[in-house]
Amino acid sequence: MSTVCWITARGLFGRRRFLLLLPLPLLLVVLAVLSRGLGVPADSWGPPVLVGLGLAVVLPVVALIVGTGVLGAEIDDGTVVHVLTTPLPRWQIVLPKLAVAVGATAAAVAVPLFAAGLLADSVRLGLGLAVAASVGALAYSALFLAASLLTRRPVLLGLVYVLIWEGLLGNVVTGTRVLSIQHYVIALADRLAPTNLLDTTVSVPVAAVMTVLICVGFTLLAINRLRSFSVAGETS
Repeated sequence: MSTVCWITARGLFGRRRFLLLLPLPLLLVVLAVLSRGLGVPADSWGPPVLVGLGLAVVLPVVALIVGTGVLGAEIDDGTVVHVLTTPLPRWQIVLPKLAVAVGATAAAVAVPLFAAGLLADSVRLGLGLAVAASVGALAYSALFLAASLLTRRPVLLGLVYVLIWEGLLGNVVTGTRVLSIQHYVIALADRLAPTNLLDTTVSVPVAAVMTVLICVGFTLLAINRLRSFSVAGETS
Protein backbone atom coordinates (compact mmCIF):
# COMPACT_ATOMS: atom_id res chain seq x y z
CA MET A 1 0.00 0.00 0.00
CA SER A 2 2.90 2.34 0.70
CA THR A 3 4.09 1.80 -2.88
CA VAL A 4 0.69 2.81 -4.23
CA CYS A 5 0.76 5.91 -2.01
CA TRP A 6 4.20 6.86 -3.28
CA ILE A 7 3.30 6.36 -6.94
CA THR A 8 0.07 8.32 -6.49
CA ALA A 9 1.78 11.19 -4.69
CA ARG A 10 4.55 11.35 -7.26
CA GLY A 11 2.03 11.38 -10.10
CA LEU A 12 -0.14 14.01 -8.41
CA PHE A 13 2.63 16.42 -7.53
CA GLY A 14 4.25 15.90 -10.90
CA ARG A 15 1.20 16.93 -12.88
CA ARG A 16 0.37 20.46 -13.93
CA ARG A 17 -3.00 20.21 -12.24
CA PHE A 18 -1.20 20.41 -8.89
CA LEU A 19 -0.33 24.02 -9.73
CA LEU A 20 -4.07 24.72 -9.76
CA LEU A 21 -4.11 24.08 -6.00
CA LEU A 22 -2.05 27.15 -5.17
CA PRO A 23 -4.00 30.27 -6.31
CA LEU A 24 -7.21 29.78 -4.32
CA PRO A 25 -5.63 29.06 -0.90
CA LEU A 26 -3.24 31.95 -1.48
CA LEU A 27 -6.14 34.26 -2.35
CA LEU A 28 -7.88 33.25 0.88
CA VAL A 29 -4.90 34.28 2.99
CA VAL A 30 -4.32 37.49 1.03
CA LEU A 31 -7.94 38.61 1.49
CA ALA A 32 -7.81 37.83 5.21
CA VAL A 33 -4.55 39.74 5.66
CA LEU A 34 -5.81 42.74 3.67
CA SER A 35 -9.11 42.85 5.55
CA ARG A 36 -7.38 42.67 8.91
CA GLY A 37 -4.72 45.19 7.85
CA LEU A 38 -7.30 47.70 6.62
CA GLY A 39 -9.20 47.46 9.89
CA VAL A 40 -12.37 45.99 8.42
CA PRO A 41 -14.51 44.46 11.21
CA ALA A 42 -14.34 40.67 11.29
CA ASP A 43 -18.15 40.50 11.21
CA SER A 44 -18.01 42.14 7.78
CA TRP A 45 -15.27 40.13 6.08
CA GLY A 46 -15.29 36.89 8.10
CA PRO A 47 -18.40 35.16 6.64
CA PRO A 48 -17.66 35.91 2.97
CA VAL A 49 -13.98 35.02 3.25
CA LEU A 50 -14.11 32.08 5.66
CA VAL A 51 -17.35 30.53 4.44
CA GLY A 52 -18.12 32.09 1.07
CA LEU A 53 -14.59 31.58 -0.24
CA GLY A 54 -12.81 29.17 2.11
CA LEU A 55 -15.43 26.50 2.79
CA ALA A 56 -17.69 27.01 -0.23
CA VAL A 57 -15.02 27.36 -2.94
CA VAL A 58 -11.44 26.61 -1.89
CA LEU A 59 -12.14 23.35 -0.02
CA PRO A 60 -14.45 21.66 -2.56
CA VAL A 61 -12.55 22.87 -5.63
CA VAL A 62 -9.18 21.71 -4.31
CA ALA A 63 -10.76 18.39 -3.29
CA LEU A 64 -12.29 18.11 -6.77
CA ILE A 65 -8.97 18.71 -8.52
CA VAL A 66 -7.12 16.23 -6.32
CA GLY A 67 -9.87 13.65 -5.81
CA THR A 68 -10.59 13.24 -9.51
CA GLY A 69 -6.89 13.25 -10.33
CA VAL A 70 -5.47 10.50 -8.11
CA LEU A 71 -7.17 7.80 -10.18
CA GLY A 72 -9.12 9.57 -12.90
CA ALA A 73 -5.95 10.85 -14.57
CA GLU A 74 -4.59 7.30 -14.75
CA ILE A 75 -7.81 6.18 -16.41
CA ASP A 76 -7.60 9.02 -18.93
CA ASP A 77 -3.99 8.40 -19.96
CA GLY A 78 -4.19 4.59 -19.81
CA THR A 79 -1.64 4.06 -17.04
CA VAL A 80 -4.38 2.50 -14.91
CA VAL A 81 -3.58 -0.71 -16.79
CA HIS A 82 -0.38 -1.08 -14.75
CA VAL A 83 -2.38 -0.70 -11.55
CA LEU A 84 -5.06 -3.18 -12.58
CA THR A 85 -2.53 -5.87 -13.51
CA THR A 86 -1.06 -5.94 -10.00
CA PRO A 87 -2.21 -8.77 -7.70
CA LEU A 88 -3.38 -6.27 -5.09
CA PRO A 89 -6.98 -6.36 -3.86
CA ARG A 90 -8.86 -3.35 -5.16
CA TRP A 91 -9.29 -1.87 -1.68
CA GLN A 92 -5.50 -1.74 -1.36
CA ILE A 93 -5.50 0.48 -4.44
CA VAL A 94 -8.42 2.74 -3.55
CA LEU A 95 -7.56 3.39 0.10
CA PRO A 96 -3.97 4.62 -0.50
CA LYS A 97 -5.16 6.87 -3.30
CA LEU A 98 -7.90 8.22 -1.08
CA ALA A 99 -5.35 8.82 1.69
CA VAL A 100 -3.13 10.81 -0.68
CA ALA A 101 -6.11 12.84 -1.90
CA VAL A 102 -7.22 13.63 1.64
CA GLY A 103 -3.70 14.51 2.77
CA ALA A 104 -3.03 16.81 -0.19
CA THR A 105 -6.42 18.53 0.11
CA ALA A 106 -6.17 18.98 3.87
CA ALA A 107 -2.64 20.37 3.61
CA ALA A 108 -3.63 22.84 0.89
CA VAL A 109 -6.78 24.06 2.67
CA ALA A 110 -6.36 23.61 6.44
CA VAL A 111 -3.29 25.85 6.74
CA PRO A 112 -4.77 28.92 4.99
CA LEU A 113 -8.07 28.44 6.82
CA PHE A 114 -6.22 28.33 10.13
CA ALA A 115 -4.45 31.58 9.22
CA ALA A 116 -7.70 33.22 8.12
CA GLY A 117 -9.54 32.06 11.26
CA LEU A 118 -6.72 33.34 13.44
CA LEU A 119 -6.88 36.75 11.78
CA ALA A 120 -10.67 36.85 11.99
CA ASP A 121 -11.10 35.81 15.60
CA SER A 122 -8.78 33.49 17.50
CA VAL A 123 -6.50 30.47 17.49
CA ARG A 124 -9.47 28.36 18.51
CA LEU A 125 -11.43 29.40 15.42
CA GLY A 126 -8.40 28.75 13.24
CA LEU A 127 -7.99 25.26 14.69
CA GLY A 128 -11.72 24.58 14.42
CA LEU A 129 -11.73 25.53 10.75
CA ALA A 130 -8.59 23.48 10.07
CA VAL A 131 -9.97 20.35 11.76
CA ALA A 132 -13.40 20.69 10.14
CA ALA A 133 -11.81 21.30 6.73
CA SER A 134 -9.73 18.13 7.14
CA VAL A 135 -12.89 16.14 7.84
CA GLY A 136 -14.51 17.79 4.83
CA ALA A 137 -11.47 16.88 2.74
CA LEU A 138 -12.13 13.21 3.55
CA ALA A 139 -15.80 13.41 2.58
CA TYR A 140 -15.21 15.39 -0.61
CA SER A 141 -12.28 13.17 -1.64
CA ALA A 142 -14.33 9.99 -1.21
CA LEU A 143 -17.13 11.52 -3.27
CA PHE A 144 -14.93 12.77 -6.10
CA LEU A 145 -12.74 9.66 -6.21
CA ALA A 146 -15.87 7.56 -6.69
CA ALA A 147 -17.10 10.02 -9.33
CA SER A 148 -13.87 9.54 -11.32
CA LEU A 149 -14.76 5.84 -11.58
CA LEU A 150 -18.43 6.37 -12.36
CA THR A 151 -18.21 8.85 -15.22
CA ARG A 152 -15.81 10.13 -17.84
CA ARG A 153 -16.72 13.69 -16.80
CA PRO A 154 -16.05 13.64 -13.04
CA VAL A 155 -14.94 17.28 -12.90
CA LEU A 156 -18.16 18.42 -14.57
CA LEU A 157 -20.22 16.29 -12.21
CA GLY A 158 -18.28 17.64 -9.25
CA LEU A 159 -18.80 21.23 -10.35
CA VAL A 160 -22.53 20.63 -10.66
CA TYR A 161 -22.59 19.37 -7.09
CA VAL A 162 -20.43 22.19 -5.72
CA LEU A 163 -21.87 25.11 -7.70
CA ILE A 164 -25.48 24.10 -8.25
CA TRP A 165 -26.37 21.86 -5.31
CA GLU A 166 -24.25 23.37 -2.55
CA GLY A 167 -23.86 26.89 -3.93
CA LEU A 168 -27.19 27.76 -5.54
CA LEU A 169 -29.76 25.42 -4.01
CA GLY A 170 -28.04 25.40 -0.62
CA ASN A 171 -28.61 29.16 -0.33
CA VAL A 172 -32.18 29.08 -1.63
CA VAL A 173 -33.65 25.80 -0.36
CA THR A 174 -32.42 25.20 3.19
CA GLY A 175 -33.59 21.57 3.10
CA THR A 176 -30.85 20.71 0.60
CA ARG A 177 -28.21 21.51 3.23
CA VAL A 178 -28.82 18.11 4.80
CA LEU A 179 -27.02 16.67 1.75
CA SER A 180 -24.29 19.31 1.65
CA ILE A 181 -20.75 18.50 2.79
CA GLN A 182 -20.08 22.23 3.01
CA HIS A 183 -22.68 22.61 5.76
CA TYR A 184 -21.37 19.55 7.61
CA VAL A 185 -18.01 21.29 7.75
CA ILE A 186 -19.58 24.56 8.95
CA ALA A 187 -21.54 22.75 11.66
CA LEU A 188 -18.43 20.93 12.90
CA ALA A 189 -16.30 24.08 12.86
CA ASP A 190 -18.97 26.00 14.77
CA ARG A 191 -19.13 23.25 17.40
CA LEU A 192 -15.36 23.26 17.82
CA ALA A 193 -15.17 27.07 17.94
CA PRO A 194 -18.59 28.70 18.49
CA THR A 195 -18.77 32.04 16.69
CA ASN A 196 -21.25 34.29 14.95
CA LEU A 197 -19.06 34.17 11.84
CA LEU A 198 -20.34 30.67 10.98
CA ASP A 199 -23.98 29.83 10.40
CA THR A 200 -25.83 26.72 9.22
CA THR A 201 -29.15 25.01 9.85
CA VAL A 202 -27.57 21.54 9.94
CA SER A 203 -27.10 20.07 13.42
CA VAL A 204 -23.83 18.50 14.51
CA PRO A 205 -25.31 14.98 14.97
CA VAL A 206 -26.75 15.06 11.44
CA ALA A 207 -23.47 16.41 10.07
CA ALA A 208 -21.46 13.68 11.83
CA VAL A 209 -23.71 10.83 10.70
CA MET A 210 -23.95 12.05 7.11
CA THR A 211 -20.20 12.59 6.89
CA VAL A 212 -19.54 9.02 8.00
CA LEU A 213 -22.13 7.67 5.56
CA ILE A 214 -20.61 9.63 2.67
CA CYS A 215 -17.04 8.60 3.49
CA VAL A 216 -17.82 4.92 3.94
CA GLY A 217 -20.46 4.68 1.22
CA PHE A 218 -18.50 6.31 -1.59
CA THR A 219 -15.28 4.54 -0.63
CA LEU A 220 -17.04 1.18 -0.86
CA LEU A 221 -18.61 2.27 -4.14
CA ALA A 222 -15.19 3.17 -5.55
CA ILE A 223 -13.74 -0.20 -4.50
CA ASN A 224 -16.66 -2.07 -6.03
CA ARG A 225 -16.49 0.00 -9.21
CA LEU A 226 -12.76 -0.60 -9.62
CA ARG A 227 -13.39 -4.35 -9.38
CA SER A 228 -15.53 -4.09 -12.52
CA PHE A 229 -12.70 -2.58 -14.56
CA SER A 230 -11.04 -4.79 -17.13
CA VAL A 231 -7.31 -4.64 -17.87
CA ALA A 232 -8.16 -2.27 -20.73
CA GLY A 233 -9.44 0.18 -18.16
CA GLU A 234 -13.07 -0.11 -19.17
CA THR A 235 -15.96 -1.39 -17.12
CA SER A 236 -17.26 -4.81 -17.91
